[in-house]
Amino acid sequence: MDTHEQVKALQASVAEQVLGQADTIHQVILALLANGHVLLESLPGLAKTRTVKALASHLDAQMRRIQFTPDLLPSDITGGEILQQTAEGNRISFQPGPLFGNVILADEINRAPAKVQAALLEAMEERQITVAGQCYPMPGLFMVLATQNPIEQEGTYPLPEAQMDRFLMKLQLDYPAPADEAQVLRLVRAEDQANLGEPLRLAQEVIFAARREVAKVHVAPAIDNYLVALVNATRHPAEHDAELGRWISIGASPRGGISLDRVARAHAWLNGQDFVSPDDVRAAVHPVLRHRLQLSYDAITDGVGADQVLDRLLDKVAIPA
Repeated sequence: MDTHEQVKALQASVAEQVLGQADTIHQVILALLANGHVLLESLPGLAKTRTVKALASHLDAQMRRIQFTPDLLPSDITGGEILQQTAEGNRISFQPGPLFGNVILADEINRAPAKVQAALLEAMEERQITVAGQCYPMPGLFMVLATQNPIEQEGTYPLPEAQMDRFLMKLQLDYPAPADEAQVLRLVRAEDQANLGEPLRLAQEVIFAARREVAKVHVAPAIDNYLVALVNATRHPAEHDAELGRWISIGASPRGGISLDRVARAHAWLNGQDFVSPDDVRAAVHPVLRHRLQLSYDAITDGVGADQVLDRLLDKVAIPA
């Protein structure tokens, strides 16, 4: 199989373990291709953690799980310097923390205070950790998949805006359809009886090769202009629509535009295209921008969410011919 077929097989294999969440799995694969991080949000029990574990089990990669709690310290994540006794005497050396893995499950990330969440900022953006003036690079395959329950749940903290902007996408999981839920019951029974075979394990080099192919996907100047127009509309919404002007307080950053470009190219490649179409851009808008918008008090009182705002924005920004 070529690289594209292997990645499609990966998506299908993960979908066999996480039933009823096909869209979520598709978006996670796009994030893997785009070399980005993902924030998964839903009520408890909707397969957030299972999705991450299923992906990791199908990759030839090291998964690390970090359970975020209110008493967690930054050094518990990044690691730190320790005093070691050797034959030559005492010396201080760096002990890597659980963040030094390939697939990082940051479970219930919003149950830790901001100073702990901030420990992820450098690693997520610059792919390195700095301790005592020394930089330690992250592995070539490094992906943070964080889960969180809705902020209305008891005992949670809002994520800092700087950290939210470092997530390539925010995905929201919903309840599976009844038919899918019935299949979930049968799948869990089979797992309890250990009747499942050995899962596909994709080599890291296949992912790196796929990313190189994604980087070569052609983006026409008209698509660039459309992408920039969408992002710019979140910053100056009143120029497009009065209601958007009332609803959006702060728009997306340039990182949002870069992320939109990366996901659109990954979406086109996964669909077997060698160019980006407006449909690829529109398919990426909601997961890429929903967490980058700060809605106004008017939007909250009107009961309008980020996805509804983005729906209206897509209607107002002209699609290139």
